[in-house]
Formats: sequence, C-alpha cells, structure tokens
Amino acid sequence: MSNKCPVPFKGTKEQEQQLHEVIAKHKDQDGPLMPVLQEAQEIYGYLPIEVQKIISEGLNIPLEHIYGVVTFYAQFSLAPKGEYKIGVCLGTACYVKGSGDILNKIKEIIGIDVGECTPDGKFSLEATRCIGACGLAPVMTINEEVYGRLVVGDIPDILKKYMD
Repeated sequence: MSNKCPVPFKGTKEQEQQLHEVIAKHKDQDGPLMPVLQEAQEIYGYLPIEVQKIISEGLNIPLEHIYGVVTFYAQFSLAPKGEYKIGVCLGTACYVKGSGDILNKIKEIIGIDVGECTPDGKFSLEATRCIGACGLAPVMTINEEVYGRLVVGDIPDILKKYMD
C-alpha cells in the first residue's frame, strides 16, 4: 500500500494552535503520544510529516519513533482522505465474487492506487475488510453510501455521479 499523495499539506494557523493545545493538555501524562496522535488526526484528517514534526518537538519524542507508531497502527493515515472516500471490500465473500476486478477498475478510472488521494482532493481509495454486507457481495462504499452486487461494468456510472 502506498502513502503517496500529490495533494500538498494545507494546515492552517488555527489547526496548528489546536495541535499545540492538544500537546500541552497531554504532555505531562504518562504515554501522551497515542492520544496526541489521535486528536491530531481529528484536527487534520491525517498525519503528514509536518504534523509529526510539531508533535515530535512538542513531546520531545524522536520523529522516527512517531513515524514508526503512525505507520504501525492502521487507524492512522499519512495521506489525506478525499472528499469522496471509496472503500472496496476485499473480504472473502466479496473477493471471490470479483471485488479485486472492481478495485482495479476504480484505480483505472480515478488514476490512483490504494492509500492514495487524487491531486484535486476529490477521491481517496482504500481496500477494506468485511463491512458486514456479505449478502450484497461484492460491495464498495463511497462515504456512507453502500453499493452492492457490483459488476465491473457498474463502476463508470457510479463514479460519474461523484465527478461533477
């Protein structure tokens, strides 16, 4: 999985101030890193290197350690999420019914790989595990919308609704 993102970091002064407040709130607690990372991701939507550096300096924790934690836990993201977050289920029921082909078609149409965000920030793509809709396999989600019983031919029309 890639964490490449052509979208430049666009943090605001207000977000940075919020982050400094979060760091100050947790700094003197035991094990402050996880709550700071979680709250930082809530503020920014992801944890780019610029944010990790602020946390490193604020908590006096080496940047390499922070990066190791961020890349170890699946709950953290190094790339921003798009306006439309596409998730393709690759759980067993979906996969045996063709979700791998559906994922490939989505990648072809929007031009990004799993874990990436389009340059315009419109779409991000994730491969997910079972979402509990096995009876509708194969399944994908776009934000909170669930699309089931998909075939590759359905994908262009579904994505077209989100492209305008």
